[in-house]
Amino acid sequence: MNKPSKIIDLSHSAALDVQGVAPSASALDKIKVIGGQQLNGIIPISGAKNCALKLMCASILTEETLRLENMPNSLRDIASQVELLDYLGCTVEGEGDIMAINAGTITTQTAPYDIVRKMRGSILVLGPLLARFGHAKVSLPGGCAIGTRPVDMHIKALEEMGAQITLEEGYINAKAPKGGLQGAKILFPKVSVGATENLMMAATLAKGATVLANAAREPEINDLGECLIAMGAKIEGLGTDTIRIEGVPSLGGAHHRVIADRIETGTYMIATGMTGGQVRLENTSIDHINSAVALMCQAGMSVEQDGLDVIVARDINTPLKGIDIMTEPHPGFPTDLQAQFMAMLTIADGAGMVTETIFENRFMHVPELSRMGADISVQGNSAIIRGVKKLTGAEVMATDLRASVALVLAGLVAEGETTVNRIYHLERGYENIVGKLGGVGARIQKA
Repeated sequence: MNKPSKIIDLSHSAALDVQGVAPSASALDKIKVIGGQQLNGIIPISGAKNCALKLMCASILTEETLRLENMPNSLRDIASQVELLDYLGCTVEGEGDIMAINAGTITTQTAPYDIVRKMRGSILVLGPLLARFGHAKVSLPGGCAIGTRPVDMHIKALEEMGAQITLEEGYINAKAPKGGLQGAKILFPKVSVGATENLMMAATLAKGATVLANAAREPEINDLGECLIAMGAKIEGLGTDTIRIEGVPSLGGAHHRVIADRIETGTYMIATGMTGGQVRLENTSIDHINSAVALMCQAGMSVEQDGLDVIVARDINTPLKGIDIMTEPHPGFPTDLQAQFMAMLTIADGAGMVTETIFENRFMHVPELSRMGADISVQGNSAIIRGVKKLTGAEVMATDLRASVALVLAGLVAEGETTVNRIYHLERGYENIVGKLGGVGARIQKA
């Protein structure tokens, strides 16, 4: 095995129970919340997890060092990705929010089940490994149990670039044609963030031009594209649904700063809206979640950009209003804020409807919110939420990353104590949530 990475204690990376694997002792930790406190103060926003994971995969495309700044290095998902890069033979070093990755020492092109099963984002090593080395063997991924999220589009698009791909014993076996991947015009049958990212990375080293049509437009894709450009890639059309990549013989090292986590930003906005008070969110922007911010303001919150920070507030005497939301690909309402917004609607005046169009199984937080007194009725991919005067603290179970934080938010306003179990889901995507919420007045602790 390769020497352990210096950046993170990999023992923090817990196996997910949705994969049928018993979690470690640390994964059985709980969070206890006593509701009723307004939030006031400052919360620093971390770098975007959904950017960081993809940027780490991009390091495979070059023999030189990729240096990443503003990395959320304490997250479990980051630890899992470090573990995978370390297995492949990369050197990963860093301190604080800095990470330096050198893939010049890669010794294998196989991403094994034992690591990839922990997180779906690991599938994004497929394109870079195949583009640079001409072959790759990557386990089918795991992650949150919130929907199928198939990899069919990744595979079919790579085949259009000339790759020969077979599925054997749970692994994707991919081989590029002689001379490497070939540029192609790829029309995605539906918008897919992961497929767009995987193919964009693969196309940087392909022969000729690749056009990705019906591409995703999320800010995380733009961030990945900017990093690839800094590494020497030729990419046009970022932020549109048509991205053009002209392949180059090789990429070099670069220094790149990860953008702020828009989902963490939105989560703490909603938390403040629920409790009342005023919180300054440092080093972030509302530009990447404009659709969600508009709905927050419609519900009764105040949100404004103040230089590099965002100030969010709600007067406790101003009641929240029930409104309707529908998740959509960017620039629509993000699916990763749906559970949090639903938690807010449980205490709003009147009724609101939440319609989920991205993942077919993303209402698993509903029974747990109902245990706290929420009035929610689910019909297919829609839920009607009728606001109640109060929620009541209860023992609840987190089922996935965003559902878990929704339960914490509900606990902030519930009467009495709420215990959230299985917080290893939460620790996959939120850096120091106990410290950040506790720092602005929440009564919250890890138990």
